[in-house]
Formats: sequence, C-alpha cells, structure tokens
Amino acid sequence: MKDMIKKSVLLSVVLIVLCGLIYPLTMTLISQALFNKKANGSMVSFNGKEVGSELIGQSFTDKRFFRTRVSSSNYNTYTKADLKPDSKGNVAYAGVTSGSANLGPSNPALMNRVKQDMAEFLRSHPGIKAGDIPTDLLTSSASGLDPNISPKAAMIQVGAVSKATNISSKDLKNIITKNTEGRTLGIIGEPRVNVLKVNLEIANILKNKGKL
Repeated sequence: MKDMIKKSVLLSVVLIVLCGLIYPLTMTLISQALFNKKANGSMVSFNGKEVGSELIGQSFTDKRFFRTRVSSSNYNTYTKADLKPDSKGNVAYAGVTSGSANLGPSNPALMNRVKQDMAEFLRSHPGIKAGDIPTDLLTSSASGLDPNISPKAAMIQVGAVSKATNISSKDLKNIITKNTEGRTLGIIGEPRVNVLKVNLEIANILKNKGKL
C-alpha cells in the first residue's frame, strides 16, 4: 500500500512539473521568440500608442473612416447600459461577452434592426442602392468581434469616405487593396479587409495634413 501511494504521489509531482511548469514555460518562450507580435495580441500602434488589435474589431462612427460590421456585443466594450449601480449606488462594470444575438431571419427585432441600419447607410452614402449593400455590412458575425469586412463592403464606402476626407478614391482603393488578406492557405474563408488597418492609414494621412 505504501509503495502504491509513493508511486502515485511521485507520478502526480512529475505530471505537475511537466504539464504545469515545463510545458507552459516552453510554449511561452517559443511563442515569444518566434511569434512575438501574435503571442502578445497582434496589437496595432498609432503615434507610439497601442490603439487596438488586428484580431478584434472596433466601432467606427466618424464619417471620415470606413465602418465595420454590426456587433451584437458592441465589440465587447463599455456602454452606458453595461454600467449598473449596485445596492449601495456604486457603479460597476456589469460585463459583456462575445457572440451573436442568435435571432432568426424572421425575427421582427432582427428585421427592424437591419431596416434601420440599411436606411442609415443609404442616407450617409448617396447614390448607393439598397440591393448593392453587401450582406456583411448589415449582419453581425458569430463572435461579434470580427475585425474584417469583405472587399466589396470596403469598396462601396470609398465614395463617402473620399468626400469626407478629400482623399482621392484611387488612394483609398490602394489602401484597401494593401490591407486585403486572401483566403487562408489559399482555400479557407474569403478575402477580407482589416478595417482598423485601413482607418489607421487614413488617420495618418489626415494627421499629416493637420486635419486630425
């Protein structure tokens, strides 16, 4: 019995050291050495300050910038609705999560939201027809954190952004092309445009012109 207990304890200690210390530390060292940027969240900087991650979307409401997809979780950021007072009147962050609203196509709430977003898009993008608006600009992703839109969804915004920024359509299209990723491994997914990277290039142009 004592011999069995001794072996069990020894095995537990060995596994704790291997799985709880050596393996995590080895993986951390390898990732930091070979994939430093990705291991640290793929952060993006502007003017020496981290402003976001390539992997997580943000909401852009300024008409000078490209808009991204609808997010049911508001891209997991603070909103007034997330700030709720406790029994003592102290305000604390209530917390939000990633994910979609999981509303079916026939759900009135989804239909009304899409109609409102479509109407707002058409008002801010004169000359665009409702049938020309790409689906991804009116629907949320499964995660609610998607940082990308389709190339078509980016191109359809060029006219409005050009008018708001005085940046030529040609230059904006070049920025979109520069920040378009192809299918993963050439076969997985669809081509996509990283909205944060595109908007940061616009912000840099505006900054150099003294308009930001």
